[in-house]
Amino acid sequence: MGLELYLDLLSQPCRSIYIFARSNNIPFEFKQVELFKESVLGKKPAAGSGAEQPHAGPSNSEGAGKVSLLKKVPALKDGDFTLAECTAILLYLSRKYNTPDHWYPSDIQKRAQVDEYLSWHHTNIRANAPKTMWIKVLIPLFTGQPLPSEKLQEVMEGLSASLKQFEERFLKDKAFIIGSEISLADLVAVVELMQPVGVGCDIFEDRPRLMEWRRRVEDAVGKELFFQAHEMIFNIKELSNIQIHPQLKEHLAPVLMKMLK
Repeated sequence: MGLELYLDLLSQPCRSIYIFARSNNIPFEFKQVELFKESVLGKKPAAGSGAEQPHAGPSNSEGAGKVSLLKKVPALKDGDFTLAECTAILLYLSRKYNTPDHWYPSDIQKRAQVDEYLSWHHTNIRANAPKTMWIKVLIPLFTGQPLPSEKLQEVMEGLSASLKQFEERFLKDKAFIIGSEISLADLVAVVELMQPVGVGCDIFEDRPRLMEWRRRVEDAVGKELFFQAHEMIFNIKELSNIQIHPQLKEHLAPVLMKMLK
């Protein structure tokens, strides 16, 4: 039994794993778990570089629940071994497939810098960037009404503060977070920051240093792969055309609103 990755490319952590595996030619079976209907967000990612054609449908969602005790994506199945959580999966893949050292350096201080960023990321960039999508697309979809513009402004102010720290503390005048080569820290960061871009909040526009960093990351993993992995994000606004079952709306609307408090 080969490596199976259960992923939904609407998810930032899933995209980081997908890009990492593809850019390192890691052979895997892509088990696509879709949060929304298959037809909504355009084309599925093309297979290649060792990945088999994605298999969409309920079976993959059920499979992900069996693979991950947490019943969420990303999830990994490697023979009888299963694993959840983005960072754990990325580190497992980097070690098992002996990927180039720059991803997770053997140098103890550089590795510590990657660990430092990954720890900081969750309570800063990740605490704010995804909320732009919830505010502009997902919550209006499930509640049937837009949120006040003040809510988006509040989130963008928090994200701006995080981006300022990101540039001044982690990026500085370097090409990448830990120096001259891309690492897992850059990959985890960039997929998160593409979430606001997909809903029209271009956080790179007035930040030339951040924009140059993003372009270097795209070049490092390959522009075609980068944009293919983000195709669904760029088409996210098409979700507004979905007809949501009333019971699902009733269940999820208060949950989503609570997430933004």
